[in-house]
Amino acid sequence: MINYYLLTKPGIVLGNLVTFAAGFLLASKGEINLKLFFVTLLGLALTMASACVFNNYIDRQLDKKMQRTKNRSLVTGLIAGRNAIAFAIALGLLGALILLLYTNPITLGVTAIGYFVYVVLYSLWKSKTIYGTAIGSIAGAVPPVVGYCAVSNQLDLGALILFTMLVLWQMPHFFSIALSHFDDYKAANIPVLPVKKGLLRTKVHMLLYIVAFILVAILLTLFNYTGYIYLLATMIFGFMWLALSIQGFQNNNTQKWGRQMFGLSLLTIMSISIIIPFDLYR
Repeated sequence: MINYYLLTKPGIVLGNLVTFAAGFLLASKGEINLKLFFVTLLGLALTMASACVFNNYIDRQLDKKMQRTKNRSLVTGLIAGRNAIAFAIALGLLGALILLLYTNPITLGVTAIGYFVYVVLYSLWKSKTIYGTAIGSIAGAVPPVVGYCAVSNQLDLGALILFTMLVLWQMPHFFSIALSHFDDYKAANIPVLPVKKGLLRTKVHMLLYIVAFILVAILLTLFNYTGYIYLLATMIFGFMWLALSIQGFQNNNTQKWGRQMFGLSLLTIMSISIIIPFDLYR
């Protein structure tokens, strides 16, 4: 059973649920509907798990070529491909049904878009185009919008800011993963930016995306969605991340620096997400 559980990529699901909660609580403005929160969380978690299982199935040939993925259950044959597909379909249908019954059409629609982008566009194209990272960032920016729309039942400026924040955050986050596992991506011939365009260009892109992320993140305070504690936290973590990014231009141990950037990117988004519900603008 543990192998089926690992197929869902629980770490990715959990991380996305944190940003979902931030979006939900931001829109709630202190008046939290616990039932809506938990049923939306469950529905989203199941659909994300389904998408991850499909992604594992689609990636099974690529995973054979990389050290960090060569022991996954679909690669080793511990789980048959048809069983993984059936598992993914069951998870997806159950998640969609929960969202259909307990949320609103906008929430279900946004979730469906994220699902399609991740399973179809990202999973099928990431081995063919250098823009796979950008495509994947769209899917990864959906969870906070799902949480926001479950409460607000609308796509407004707040939802747009959250979506843009997460897109911009994910680009340097993904690039740091590619740098950390550069040899694996090169061996599998996956056209990520460091492999195709080089380390310097990747570092420049990371720097620019982090600057853009900081500028967009502060808009939540400028447009009165959050207070000044959130703004202060965003500036502190954002500039820490930016400083480490700048250090990367003088760091020859790119893989170690990539791991540091990865860790700080997680700390940044998790800290900001946790602070949001405690510093809503009144």
